[in-house]
Amino acid sequence: MTAMFVNLPVTDLERAKNFYTSLGFTINPAFSDHNAACVIVEEDHSYFMILVREYFQTFTDLPLGDPAVSPSSATAIFLDSREAVDSTVAEGLASGGSEARPPSDYGFMYQRQLTDPDGNVIEFGWMDPVAAAQGPEAFANQQA
Repeated sequence: MTAMFVNLPVTDLERAKNFYTSLGFTINPAFSDHNAACVIVEEDHSYFMILVREYFQTFTDLPLGDPAVSPSSATAIFLDSREAVDSTVAEGLASGGSEARPPSDYGFMYQRQLTDPDGNVIEFGWMDPVAAAQGPEAFANQQA
C-alpha cells in the first residue's frame, strides 16, 4: 500500500478541522485526538495530518517556523474541473482561508492558491486531460 501523509502545524485544531471539512474532506476519527486529526483527501491514498504545534514539535529537534510568515511547502491538489477549483476555493475563503495571489491560467492548467487559517499553502488546480496525459505541447497542438 502506498499512501501519502502531509503533516501541517496548526494553532487551533477545531478551527483547522472545520476549515478542511469545508473543502469537502473528511476526518478519520480513528487517527484523531486532542493533538491531531487525520484529514482524508483521497481515501486509501492522500491525507493531511493537522497537528497542534506543540505536538508537531515532538517530531523534530529543529524549531518550527510560522507558515504564515515563511511558507516552506505548498501542497497541490488537482480536481476534475475549473469550476470545482473555484467552488472549493470559495468554500475555503468562506471558512477562514485567504488567497494572496490571483488565479493562474495557463490555458492547459488552472490553479488557485488557498492559505488555511494558519498560513499553510494548499493549491487547487485543474489540468486539461490531454495535457495531463501527453504534456502541455499536446494541448497546444490540439488548440492550433
